[in-house]
Amino acid sequence: MVQAQLLPSYGDSRTATTGWQFLKVVPDARSAGMGEAFLAVADDMGSVYWNAAGLSKLDTSRWHTMLAHTAYPASINQYYGALAWRLNSNTLFAGSLQYFDAGSMPVTTEFQPAGNGMTFHPVNMALGASWSQVLTDAFSFGVTLKYVREDIADVHNQNMLFDLGFRYDIGIARTRFAVALTNFGFNTTPDGSIPVLSITDTTVIVQAEDVGVPTIFRLGFAWDALASETHQLTAAAQLNHPTDNNETYSIGLEYGWKKLLFVRSGYQFATDLAAWPSFGFGVRVPRYFGTVQLDYGFQYMNRLGTVNRIGLQLSL
Repeated sequence: MVQAQLLPSYGDSRTATTGWQFLKVVPDARSAGMGEAFLAVADDMGSVYWNAAGLSKLDTSRWHTMLAHTAYPASINQYYGALAWRLNSNTLFAGSLQYFDAGSMPVTTEFQPAGNGMTFHPVNMALGASWSQVLTDAFSFGVTLKYVREDIADVHNQNMLFDLGFRYDIGIARTRFAVALTNFGFNTTPDGSIPVLSITDTTVIVQAEDVGVPTIFRLGFAWDALASETHQLTAAAQLNHPTDNNETYSIGLEYGWKKLLFVRSGYQFATDLAAWPSFGFGVRVPRYFGTVQLDYGFQYMNRLGTVNRIGLQLSL
């Protein structure tokens, strides 16, 4: 039976009740440096992941691109690329690829817990197409359609998901808020087979239970406390309500000097894995052909370790 993954009531941990967990791994260094309190701030190519409505805040260049890399412990890597095209002053289209590589892992069994000499290579991928539209000077919205796939040994699962978000500039004291629903879709059943060894024989499992999707409802608020030619300071707060875990909250700050050099910091509350405050920095250099932006984000999580992100953006 086909079931939709709808938002449940608040409270109660629902950890490990959905698949496609790689979709929660933030790809861009700028938002990571701000403690992932970025929904209402998103105004660069990171908007493709966070809230496609933010693409409407890109500069007037026709083409925008982004390449990013996330390095986790244990040789786990995520690669992200996005390309946006401005059709006119009010409409943008974008394509994106998120690729999560968990590296080679040994095959273990009940009788060979240290490994049987064989390995497998789990990989995850999301291919997206986004549309961002300006409706008024203060209001814009965006939609993203994604094809996602997980491959673990001889088992794979695939699905079609979509994101929906909007951004509203309040017009009072340089404030704005944004709302987004990401990774919304239907449950699917994995395909493939899994051999299970026993003392007497080997049983091959070919049927699997439906896998839910990690839908997340986010609400963000941002305030430009300073907005002069020399100094810019943005404060942001965000509520995250996932369908497979408790609610979390994030706060973040970004300071810019002459719109050239940026430093960032932030913190996430109520997470399952305790973490230090995150930080990051960035350089944005205008060129005769457009703008070049380089960002770095650092996070440290207990029991997980150091997570480094680097991103490069270019507008033409």
